[in-house]
Amino acid sequence: MKAVLACEPGGPDVLSLGEAPDPSPAAGEVLLDVAATAVNRADLLQRAGKYPPPAGASPILGLECSGRIAALGEGVTGWQVGDEVCALLSGGGYAERVCVAAVQLMRVPAGLDLISAAALPEVACTVWSMVLDSAPAAALVPGESFLVHGGSSGIGTMAIQLAAAQGCRVFTTAGSAEKLAACRELGAELAINYRDSDFVEVIRAHTEGAGVDVVLDTIGAKYLPGNLDVLATGGRIAVIGLLGGSSGTLSLAALMAKRATVHAAALRSRPLEQKAAIVAGTEAHVWPLVEAGTVRPVVHQVLALAQAADAHRIVESSAHIGKLVLATG
Repeated sequence: MKAVLACEPGGPDVLSLGEAPDPSPAAGEVLLDVAATAVNRADLLQRAGKYPPPAGASPILGLECSGRIAALGEGVTGWQVGDEVCALLSGGGYAERVCVAAVQLMRVPAGLDLISAAALPEVACTVWSMVLDSAPAAALVPGESFLVHGGSSGIGTMAIQLAAAQGCRVFTTAGSAEKLAACRELGAELAINYRDSDFVEVIRAHTEGAGVDVVLDTIGAKYLPGNLDVLATGGRIAVIGLLGGSSGTLSLAALMAKRATVHAAALRSRPLEQKAAIVAGTEAHVWPLVEAGTVRPVVHQVLALAQAADAHRIVESSAHIGKLVLATG
């Protein structure tokens, strides 16, 4: 099969389309003919040698895909060869075929084409599991206020829409007039240019000092003090990215005074049973919103699988809004 391979860790130029062995589904897995995959920041880190795949996962890049079931592994029920699905992966999406645990499959939402569906699994499952499911410490309650950093990213565009659909006041940060406008169009009440404004000051003024109930942060250490400062009493911070560093200083006194919590987790490394629960919850609660047109995948551009290096350059430059999708056909 054709797959995007990396000759060595490095920049986008290390990626090229080559031949890889066809995978075969183990018990509990299905084999997919991949229609499309999508680019995530984690892919860039893995390409650079900074984010190795979990034990047993494919070394090929790609944390999500859409496609059709080509074969069923032993013990798989509820699915048939030919079913159109999208899937949360631990790796292997940048290829014509991939094997995945059947519990990580989701049907393609009604009314959505296979190419667009490839942009859904990673962002929808991440936002659902970190701030919308009732289980995590940062769970967002309908009617609360919500701040997501990087609102024009794949995660950000999904988080804005899902929080707005919950009836929450949504605030976000982004780095250009075009991106700020896109965030407002998706449902953000307030979009702040982080290049020339202090998001803490702007939100405090906008909320008359109340702050926000939940912060979803893709930046990490750089924004940790500001995130705590902008929190309302009883507020929660959910950290899912480390673009701004992995080690920071946090005032425990301020955390205690606000009765606040900080919650952090990665999706890729979770045990299979947790991923299964997240996938099931996402399909049950997010897919109806997609099918109703309330929430949609935001696709910046669709490129061919052979153009993976170009897609990585676009994501590294942050010149995109939403997701970059790679189509196999």
